[in-house]
Amino acid sequence: MTKREKVIRMSVEQPLWRALTAYRVLTMLYAIGLFVSAYGEFVRPWVAVAYYVVLFVWTVATLPRVANAASCTKRFLALDLTVALTGILLTPVADAHDRIVAGGPTLPSIWTAGAVLAFAVKGGWRWAAFASTLVAVANVVERGAPTRDTVHNVILVWVASIAIGYVVEVARASERTLARALEIEAATRERERLARDIHDGVLQVLAMVQRRGSTLGGEAAELGRMAGEQEVALRTLVSGGMVPVSRVSEDAALGAVVRAVDEPDDEGPVDLRALLAPCVTARVTLSEPGAPVPLAPAAARELAAAVGAALDNVRKHVGESARAWILVEDEPEAVIVTVRDEGPGIPEGRLDQAEGEGRLGVAQSIRGRLRDIGGAAELISVPGQGTEVELTVPKVARSKVARGKAEK
Repeated sequence: MTKREKVIRMSVEQPLWRALTAYRVLTMLYAIGLFVSAYGEFVRPWVAVAYYVVLFVWTVATLPRVANAASCTKRFLALDLTVALTGILLTPVADAHDRIVAGGPTLPSIWTAGAVLAFAVKGGWRWAAFASTLVAVANVVERGAPTRDTVHNVILVWVASIAIGYVVEVARASERTLARALEIEAATRERERLARDIHDGVLQVLAMVQRRGSTLGGEAAELGRMAGEQEVALRTLVSGGMVPVSRVSEDAALGAVVRAVDEPDDEGPVDLRALLAPCVTARVTLSEPGAPVPLAPAAARELAAAVGAALDNVRKHVGESARAWILVEDEPEAVIVTVRDEGPGIPEGRLDQAEGEGRLGVAQSIRGRLRDIGGAAELISVPGQGTEVELTVPKVARSKVARGKAEK
């Protein structure tokens, strides 16, 4: 089966990289604007002009480097911080001493914080502490002494960068936890679907071989005995949750129900009546509306498969000659399919016992399927009066199957 899969990569830190890119551009323009407004006060303006040319070219040329964590390498971070530190240390050469003592800005001004924040986003709070400490030392050297304004600015950058680095580390850990949870959920859904397919196909064939072998006797009885042992082992494996996750085909034999799974995922609604029509036999009666009953392909197939599983249970537990009735109701908000038989009913507590024994006909092949498509299955059984299985599928709710395909 061919499927188009859409891969969605989550990244809680990607918005931070975009914000950092914008910050670097804006603060570079801000630093140049400060210089232009105070050009006459610089003792060596040509030094500042040369530095700002380098700063402008470096900022623009390295925009792709701060687009994501992969592009922001350690070498780039080192060079970027060197540009900032060089600008700080060049400030006494270009600017007047009185302006520096009075608390005038350094040549890179607040652009320096962008270099430190890049360390924080890339490597977390430890990298941020390292970079901000180097900036603090450079500022003290540029001022000649640790003034109040210098200490204030240094502490602000130091605390802010470490805090952002810590937040990034927590966000990454949360992202990994969420990704793992989604993987487990997807693996669980796949395991349950595989368990249904095994129940609908392999386990029922093994059970049939066991029954027929016991009836025929001789060598067939030995074959039936081995089939029974394999059935028990396979049921134990499936119910124990040890079935490996794999991308298996969804084709499975469900009695007379035909599951057309090779249809494209983006097709329009299908008529549920067409999928239920093969269920009709001399012993199974189908009552359906005169108009089509449209459902999403995935939901229609799973609903038809659940009906097939219910009929299999009738044949297995009530008898091959048991009569069953299927009623299809097309309500405004949901499609309701009811399967009723004339058997002796299900004793109280029997379903829980069967699930504990690994018999998943109701738990997975019926309830599990309906749960996966956003529906519900209700069993009503009165001893001596048969069993009624009511399957409800909402028309508007997106199924888990559809969501799973869209997320891949």
